[in-house]
Amino acid sequence: MDAEQLFERPNTASPDAGRVALTFFFNVMALWGCTPAQQRVLLGGIGNTTYHKYKKLPQVRLPHDTLERISYLMGIHKALRILFSSSPDKAYEWVHKANAAAPFNGQSALEYMLHGRVVDLADTRRYLDSVRG
Repeated sequence: MDAEQLFERPNTASPDAGRVALTFFFNVMALWGCTPAQQRVLLGGIGNTTYHKYKKLPQVRLPHDTLERISYLMGIHKALRILFSSSPDKAYEWVHKANAAAPFNGQSALEYMLHGRVVDLADTRRYLDSVRG
């Protein structure tokens, strides 16, 4: 393996990357207790047919938007696991609790993220990163 291969970016467009991303996504959705309708919104407003195809964890090349959304959710999950390292259940409950801080302004993080925009996921991740310090 040469130096160029060593520092190559992972191929996020590969079908295997899609399967790994979806596996993560569905595992976190189960921990958060999200409904299929909520999951479809978080994935970018995908239709039922696509959602059920994804649930089978296929080797699939996910659209960039979907990978970006799952990446933000990974960051949110990681931050919550760090913040609530002594109580993982609280990490999963946090997304459902009302939060007075900006950008949530009284909504839960999940309600905020369910507006469906990528920026809502990014805002949630930025908020948690700032809390982590």
